[in-house]
Amino acid sequence: MEKTLDCMGMACPLPVINAKKAIESFAEDGTLHVKVDNDTAVQNLTRLGEHNGFRVLSVQNGEKEYTVTIEVKAAAGKSAQVPAEAVSCAIPAKGGKVVILSANTMGSGDEALGKKLMKAFIFALTSQDDVPEKVICYNSGAFLTTEDPDTIKDLKSLEEAGATIMTCGTCLDFYGLKEKLQVGIISNMYDIVEAQMNASLIIRP
Repeated sequence: MEKTLDCMGMACPLPVINAKKAIESFAEDGTLHVKVDNDTAVQNLTRLGEHNGFRVLSVQNGEKEYTVTIEVKAAAGKSAQVPAEAVSCAIPAKGGKVVILSANTMGSGDEALGKKLMKAFIFALTSQDDVPEKVICYNSGAFLTTEDPDTIKDLKSLEEAGATIMTCGTCLDFYGLKEKLQVGIISNMYDIVEAQMNASLIIRP
C-alpha cells in the first residue's frame, strides 16, 4: 500500500496532522510519501514517524521541495501519536547574533554613568569568543561610531573579527554626523529590520 500527501505551502502543524490521519488510515503495511516545502516540516514529520517506530527517509528534491517517506506499520499506525516536539512551528533563524545599540548610554539614570557603562559593554564584546554577526547603532547610538575614540577602536576590533557594524543613515543625518562616521557602514531601516527578523538572538544592553 502506498500513499502520497501534497503538503506544499501548508503552515505548521498541518503537515504533521495530515500525515497522522493518513497513517491511521493504512489498512495494511505500506509507505507514506509527504511532500513539504520547508526543513521544519521535514524535522517534525521525521519525529512523528520515529516516535511511532517507523523508518523515515527524507530527500530534498529542490530548493524548497522535500519528500519525507514513512514506512508505516498498519497495526502501530492505528494508535499513532504525535509527540509534542513534532508540532514545533519555529522557523530556524537565518542569521546570527545581533547587538542593538539604540543609545550612547546604557540603562537609565546618570548620563555620565550610562556612557561609561556603554563603553565597558562594547569593550566586553571584543573579549567574547562568539562575535556578533551584526552591531546596529541608531538614534544616539550613532555617536558611538562617530565621536568616541575608545568605542570606535573597539568597534573596529569587532569589525576585524567578522562583525558588520551598521549605523542608521537617518540618525547620522539628524545629528549631523554622516561625515564623521569612522567605522562600519551607513544603513537604512529596511536593512535594520531585516537583520533583526533573521537574527538567532538580539542583544539590547
